[in-house]
Amino acid sequence: MAACSALWSVKKNEEAAAKKRPKVTAAQLRIQKDLTELDLPPTIKTVFPDPSDVLNFNMTITPDEGIYNGGVFNFSFAINANYPHEPPKVRCKERIYHPNLDLEGNVCLNILREDWKPVLTLSSIMIGIQYLFLEPNPDDPLNKGWF
Repeated sequence: MAACSALWSVKKNEEAAAKKRPKVTAAQLRIQKDLTELDLPPTIKTVFPDPSDVLNFNMTITPDEGIYNGGVFNFSFAINANYPHEPPKVRCKERIYHPNLDLEGNVCLNILREDWKPVLTLSSIMIGIQYLFLEPNPDDPLNKGWF
């Protein structure tokens, strides 16, 4: 009888612990997968201000060639619960003159807009943003008033 009571107590404790654990969303699972597969060059760094929140983080790009060589550019990533069906919201934290960034920090990168597909990853976005600093695209400016 004591063994049965002990088993019942263990089961109740496990159930209580399971209820206390926060539920992991599909977006969080996908982000964790994307993050474990990141293989970034040394010019791209990621920082998580709150390590328990994988849906909001920062990225720093330090181009090592091109007209932005030597610059340090910080971006915020905000990922909603519909990821990967919707792209992350990415903003540049610095106000810089760049044809593919507007004054509010919005990024003109096709895979963050009309060309987004759920098979794309955080790595593809990060590499795409870095490429904008290596090869700015004046043919698709975000702020048309500059040109």
